[in-house]
Order: sequence, then structure tokens, then C-alpha cells
Amino acid sequence: MKYKKTIILIGIIVIAGFLQFKKDLWDKNEELLQENVLKIGQSVETIDLTEVTPFEWDKVYSFSPYTPREAIYETVGYKWDRIQETVNEGMNQIVFLQDGKVVCYIYGYPTNNGYGIYYSGGVTSGEAAVLNSHEDLKFKVKREDDVVYLIKE
Repeated sequence: MKYKKTIILIGIIVIAGFLQFKKDLWDKNEELLQENVLKIGQSVETIDLTEVTPFEWDKVYSFSPYTPREAIYETVGYKWDRIQETVNEGMNQIVFLQDGKVVCYIYGYPTNNGYGIYYSGGVTSGEAAVLNSHEDLKFKVKREDDVVYLIKE
């Protein structure tokens, strides 16, 4: 009997560990996006955002610095557990959606992430600039030190 309890306990620990380290879809897609952006060739001056996003999306929001968490939830249409508020002007807070669901979430300093995405104009929704996948998505590619910036003016 003691042997069965030990096996069950080990099984529970393994499953709990797996669930703890399982990445969400938006985390996986962010890693793929980061990888693609960092692979952009040195001679590339402009790129279409869809060329570096290896996932389907129909809308992307770039939130202004210090946007409250509740305002982000209200804008994207639902809450999810990993949202954070930016604490500095230089941080990215970008949410890609497909059919109303978050498929990629970028948060943090470009110097920490290795890349940054910035755009202005377009439609605004509260405290966010919005782009749709069918729009002109040409971004300038700029490099500073080891960081790649995609900028749409």
C-alpha cells in the first residue's frame, strides 16, 4: 500500500510540475516573434509586420505607458492572468488578437527583449493604438546596439 501511495504522489508532483512550466500560446508566439525579428538581415530597411509574425492575427494593440490593467482588459475584451502594467515610457505593451483571443503578448523593455515594436497613428481605442492585419503594415527596421526596433510612423 505504501508503494502505491508513493507512485501516486510522484505522479501528482510530475503533473503539477508540467502544468506549472507549460507555456501559454501567447508566450510561445512571443518567443517565435522574437526569434523572427532578431533574424531580420542587416541590410533590411523595411519589413511588413506579417512577415515576422508566425501566427495568425487580425488586430494588434499597442498600449500607452502606465495604462491600467483594467483598461487593457476592457480594450481587449477579457481578463487573462499574465497582464502587467508598464512602469516606464520606454516599455512595450503589445497585444495581438485573433478572433477576439490573445495570441501574442509583448511586455517589457526592448533592451531586455532584444527587440521593440512601436507605432502611432491608425485607430485609437482608449489608451491604445490599433492596427488591423489588412492595413499597410510596413515598418522601418532600426538597430541600436544589439536591439532591433520595428517602427511605423
